[in-house]
Amino acid sequence: MLLARTAGSGNNSLHMETTGQSWNTEAYAANGRFVATLASAVVDLLAPQPGERILDVGCGDGVLTEQLAAAGARVKGVDSSLAMLEAAKKRGLDVEHHSADALPYRHEFDAVFSNAALHWLSEDRHPALLASIHRSLKPGGRFVAEMGGQGNIAAIRAALSAVLEPYGIDPEEAAASFYPAPAVYRRLLVAAGFTVVSIDLIPRPTPLPNGMTAWLETFRNGVLDRLSPADRANALDQTVRLLQPILRDGDGNWVADYVRLRFAARA
Repeated sequence: MLLARTAGSGNNSLHMETTGQSWNTEAYAANGRFVATLASAVVDLLAPQPGERILDVGCGDGVLTEQLAAAGARVKGVDSSLAMLEAAKKRGLDVEHHSADALPYRHEFDAVFSNAALHWLSEDRHPALLASIHRSLKPGGRFVAEMGGQGNIAAIRAALSAVLEPYGIDPEEAAASFYPAPAVYRRLLVAAGFTVVSIDLIPRPTPLPNGMTAWLETFRNGVLDRLSPADRANALDQTVRLLQPILRDGDGNWVADYVRLRFAARA
């Protein structure tokens, strides 16, 4: 899931050395399963073929990795979260612990795939990330990915910024995420040696069946953990109240303002 180098904190969560996010496998399975469920379009764009070698970068708990393997491909997953990798191993998957910007492979894979993972690395690390992925591919190999794009969760981020400012916390800096525009990421891909086949920004309003509080606890817990327990509860309550008029309908259903960047490129 997260692609940065990590340090263990015990139980089923890891705290990141270089980002503001941590992962809990149970919470992710309960509140983040939509990440894999809504990935059919990017999997179709990859079009995995029987027998080809595919690297899944940011494989998380392996739900999508398992789908790629079911298509007959020989898939290796990499992630920097040891907790997520343990969950993937329980599925019988071939996974390894690596940072995405320091992969050890050299021209080994027919394709590299990534879903909802690359945006967890800060912008300054993407040149190394893309160079690492390019080295992992065979000449002419394809790189297909989907990540957060420009405008992703804009309302949620604005609400968090307003709520956390009095506490002296900048959630944008703390989260260290990167949600680029297509033109920006196209330039990065080309600079890394890729030929861009397609790159599109896709608004994707995303239902949150367990509500906004559960989403914040799962996807911004590292930022919220900087607060005392009492302040954390207060900040959660304020953020949810700010977002209710924007992202919750009259029946109480929450929809997050996701925007995805989906692309295909060749090495």
